[in-house]
Amino acid sequence: MEVGRAAAMATAGSQITLPGGPASAQCSAVSRGSLPALSKGVQTPKLSGNWKGDRSKLEGAKASSSFLRRAKMAQSVRADSQSLKDEQVQTGRPGSQNGQSVPSQMVNGNGRSKEDSSKAWKEEITRMLGGKEGNWSDSQWLQAQIDKRCVDNMRMLVVDSVNTAKAGHPGLPLGMAEVGYVLWRHTMKYNPKNPNWFNRDRFVLSAGHGCLLQYITLHLSGYDSVQIEDLKQLCQIGSRTPGHPENVTTDGIEVTTGPLGQGVANAVGLALAEKHLAARFNKDDAVIVDHRTFCIMGDGCAMEGIANEAASLAGNMKLNKLTVIYDDNHNTIDGPTSLTFSEDVGKRFEALGWNRIVIDDIYHDISSFKNAVLTEAAKSDKPTFIQVKSRIGRESVKEDTAKAHHGTFDEEDVKHMHKNLHWEDREPFYVIPQVYEEFTNHANHGVAEEEEWNKSLEDYSRKYPNEAREFKQLISGQLPDNWEEALPQFSADEKIDATRGYSEKCLNAVSKVLPGLIGGSADLASSNKVYMSDFPDFSPDTPEGRNVRYGIREHAMAGISNGIALHNSGLIPIAATFLIFSDYMKNAMRLSALSEAGVIYILTHDSIGLGEDGPTHQPVEQLVGLRAIPGMYVLRPADANEVVGAYKVAISRRHEPTVLSLSRQKVSANIAGSSPEGVLKGGYVVSDNTDSNGLPELILIGTGTELALCEAAAENLRHDGKKVRVVSLVCWQLFDQQSEEYREKILPSKVEKRISVEAGSPLGWREYVGSKGKVLAVYTFGCSGAYTEVFKKYGFTAENITKVAQELLAEA
Repeated sequence: MEVGRAAAMATAGSQITLPGGPASAQCSAVSRGSLPALSKGVQTPKLSGNWKGDRSKLEGAKASSSFLRRAKMAQSVRADSQSLKDEQVQTGRPGSQNGQSVPSQMVNGNGRSKEDSSKAWKEEITRMLGGKEGNWSDSQWLQAQIDKRCVDNMRMLVVDSVNTAKAGHPGLPLGMAEVGYVLWRHTMKYNPKNPNWFNRDRFVLSAGHGCLLQYITLHLSGYDSVQIEDLKQLCQIGSRTPGHPENVTTDGIEVTTGPLGQGVANAVGLALAEKHLAARFNKDDAVIVDHRTFCIMGDGCAMEGIANEAASLAGNMKLNKLTVIYDDNHNTIDGPTSLTFSEDVGKRFEALGWNRIVIDDIYHDISSFKNAVLTEAAKSDKPTFIQVKSRIGRESVKEDTAKAHHGTFDEEDVKHMHKNLHWEDREPFYVIPQVYEEFTNHANHGVAEEEEWNKSLEDYSRKYPNEAREFKQLISGQLPDNWEEALPQFSADEKIDATRGYSEKCLNAVSKVLPGLIGGSADLASSNKVYMSDFPDFSPDTPEGRNVRYGIREHAMAGISNGIALHNSGLIPIAATFLIFSDYMKNAMRLSALSEAGVIYILTHDSIGLGEDGPTHQPVEQLVGLRAIPGMYVLRPADANEVVGAYKVAISRRHEPTVLSLSRQKVSANIAGSSPEGVLKGGYVVSDNTDSNGLPELILIGTGTELALCEAAAENLRHDGKKVRVVSLVCWQLFDQQSEEYREKILPSKVEKRISVEAGSPLGWREYVGSKGKVLAVYTFGCSGAYTEVFKKYGFTAENITKVAQELLAEA
């Protein structure tokens, strides 16, 4: 945002000439609740993962529903500006006049003139002042009163929503109402009629329990996704106002937050994505990527390690378009922060390389915060940390105490707030009509800015057609045609390697044809084999680089990757570490699935087979935990062919996160019968010596490097005349989505003698082997030693699998 434009917007509301005369008539409410609730955008089919053997379905599934929604909405910002004006006159929503921004006093919800609107504001401000005369000739004083009254209205909507729901967290929305107001009324650029406009500013509420602040600002700003009726449905099943913000539920919510600190990392990811794309596509005479990221964090976020990890990286990368606003209210659920927390958070952020601004009294000097976000933060070459000395539960009798954090307000408290704010005799969920006008005034700037941006993109396309073509493809969410053809084909005499090594070859091959691929490792690039050798590192000097050096910050890496994915600009984030360290990332990985962020997690050293590092680094239970996350697709490929298939699945699934679980130990590139196409179904037959119309006596089911052991054991058994089938169950989630007919074909129910072989926890395998099958797994922690010896100790050898199979076949 340009400082000059922002400053102009900040003072736009002060251009009011107020007529004289006593205040009398009380304004009537303009209720958006009278409109029918609108569905969230245009819903389009998501990648279900149920490929049903149709390879063309995988190749054709190249866009997520969020991208398609945005593309459809972007076809017309609202070309008919008069229709916007008409809509605003009828409903109090944002409007425009002849394509130009309309000052809020020109047109309001009842079609009043500028003079009528000015008179209405004088009446409302006089009421707020308790009948006292105001300094009407002072435009700055007047704007300050308008700002204050808008904030009062926001606070009363908080109270009404929480008391109606009998649930919620009003402390932050009451304490930070001024912050939300300044951001949405004076600072951020957005178009509520196209929430997915690419060049909008992004807002993240890391302290997600304070979601009412976001819902109320979305409502007042004119987003269809939050009507008055939605505020009345706070925390109710099926509502668009859940107890924490969810990007898949409510348009205008960028990321799903709630677990404290996650939003800070998400905001870093959003800012990183902006800086990266700006470096790649902006030209000296043509700027098409230029937006800011704002984030509100609380004391709880400051205590969580992920916030510090992410802030450290942001400072090192000089993400200067990132502004984090700290709700410094000195209270958490259990009591004052002094119980557990005594450091100077602001100085900590300064030490991390941030520009620090302190706002001592936002309640009596809202202009200090306006100046901070509009001017000081905008001109900084560092990320900005604005420390707002706030009071939780502002205006409540519970103000500045832990009791204000959550819960409802009793009758006496409501009366107290009504009296203090001169809100007596007003019905719940009342909105002053001029408050809608104030937000409309700012929202119209967003409409005009998107129109101007579209023109700039057209000019850019004429000047730089190649760059424009790539940029447009990225933000459309579409993958390049035939990108899969870039994946390597591994010959029978391919040099033996670990699956992480085969992954490295796949990654570098597709990076050349997938311009959105970006990411890296948590200080393990050489071990994970995750580095795109044809591209530079992302750094303050080379932000166009596509290799992100995350350092030893696994948790922040995952949260930042979510932000990159949810920037919705076609970037495909990769996050890599050892599988054992997925435990550091688990909460962020869960949010990947919950928020439909298509992060690709490359997790290597995936079993006790890593050997010498011993049980501290040997994963046992990690695969179980990841497979248990709804919407997370865990693939454990067995050889080079299956790694290729895993990449096809991971890259194509832009709505779901995937895990590629890869080995340290080496395995043949081509296990006889393995195939990339089989991976698309999650499970398939690798080999079977049974007659075409018969059934096997035994099924061996393997994943990862253990599949080769199953194949070797099967050959031993076949030499003894046994009919044995070997199945690769590379991805449980994909296999479970196949038709019942297909699953029965692969694992016939009549074949009850089955053995699963995986060097991890046994949990979950019983579903696939049945009550009469055997589960060869790791039931304790691992141990340090050469991987061949460790595998032998725990029974993962072809000889032991053969022995277990013979014993099972001998049973009645």
